[in-house]
Amino acid sequence: MGSIASILLMILNVIWFIVLVHVIMSWLLSFQILNMRQPLVAQIWYGLNRLLEPIYGPIRRFLPPMGGLDLAPLILLLGVAALQIVITRNMGAIG
Repeated sequence: MGSIASILLMILNVIWFIVLVHVIMSWLLSFQILNMRQPLVAQIWYGLNRLLEPIYGPIRRFLPPMGGLDLAPLILLLGVAALQIVITRNMGAIG
């Protein structure tokens, strides 16, 4: 059971990294440091959006409108961190 918990922690770490890349990339696009006319940037951006929108959608439906401020990535990161804590605290009880 410990190996399953380790695999889950690894998957949660990958999700954490992908969300952070998406947030940082959205900031760089907003401040026009990155340009969507570059094919690689556009491909990465659309890929990240297609990957994360199914996760952000239910979170956005739950959150009230914030006037242009998207808190879905923050809620997702908090949820990932909470799951990591729960898994690591219960690894001793499992094994």
